[in-house]
Amino acid sequence: MTTDQMPRNVAVETVMPDYRVGIGDVLHISVWKDEALNRDVMVLPDGTISFPLIGRISVNGLTVEALVEVVEDRLDKYVPDPTISVQVLQTISQAVYIIGKVNRPGRFDLPNNLNVLQALALAGGLNPFAKSRHIKIFRETDEGTQIYDFNYEEVSKGEKLTQNIRLQRGDVIVVR
Repeated sequence: MTTDQMPRNVAVETVMPDYRVGIGDVLHISVWKDEALNRDVMVLPDGTISFPLIGRISVNGLTVEALVEVVEDRLDKYVPDPTISVQVLQTISQAVYIIGKVNRPGRFDLPNNLNVLQALALAGGLNPFAKSRHIKIFRETDEGTQIYDFNYEEVSKGEKLTQNIRLQRGDVIVVR
């Protein structure tokens, strides 16, 4: 399909449809038939981006589809019936952090549906000094920090698998 045949009001998504834009992500926003408005933008620490003609927009937590709608609505004053395309070029905000007594602590990209056991494997597993029964997962929510307990011994034996939660953006796993 050539750009002249591109359907109107289509978001080009390179990530899952329910992906939510986060701080640090890099987006490519383009306006069909208006090359001067095409931009690569990074989501700033305050959760905003800047875009020509419409200025600063709060985008943190928006889906790609919702972002397209916001840009179209604001740009409509300056560009008649704009068709916006948004691509997520880098998903910097999609990360979990593993600290403590693992073989490779650090920041890890968060693929879809990663659970605690898989994340610990990414970190090279527990080191010999780890307290494998006393692992904690810290998650920031609107209500404050939630703490989940994880017992590696139980989960690795196939017991109490409900502890092996799906991780979310920004989760921190602490291995003592």
